Amino acid sequence: MPEGPDEPADGLLEEELRQAAAVLDPVPAELLQSALDAFALHDLDARLAELTFDSLVDALPVRGALDPPRMLTFRAGEVTVDVEVTGDGLIGQLLPPQSARIELLGAPGHVRPLTADPLGRFTGGPPPTGPFALRLRTGAEVIVTEWLRA
Repeated sequence: MPEGPDEPADGLLEEELRQAAAVLDPVPAELLQSALDAFALHDLDARLAELTFDSLVDALPVRGALDPPRMLTFRAGEVTVDVEVTGDGLIGQLLPPQSARIELLGAPGHVRPLTADPLGRFTGGPPPTGPFALRLRTGAEVIVTEWLRA
């Protein structure tokens, strides 16, 4: 596309608008730090485990159950991660059964380590109040679940 006589003026106007926005409506420092922390959590080699079952969406309600646990199933290739989420904590299992180092990812900078035993079972304390995900390290493979809220 050929540049016209207005191109330099458009670039100057855009820069002036950026400067005005930075002065009049700056990005909050907490938001900027959250964006930087979220980028730091990004694993280029990690496989994303897709949410294939969520009891909040996929299950039929149980009559009389006041606060049923939330059941989640994630899949990444041949690896399945089943997780039960309650107010008291997380209970889960990897299939096929295997040992793994697991990290419960929460707010930026908040990572809680968990460990799956040789049968693939793991437990953890209550999930964060905000979004959370699991990062699993099984041998040479890194798997990260989708982010969701408890």
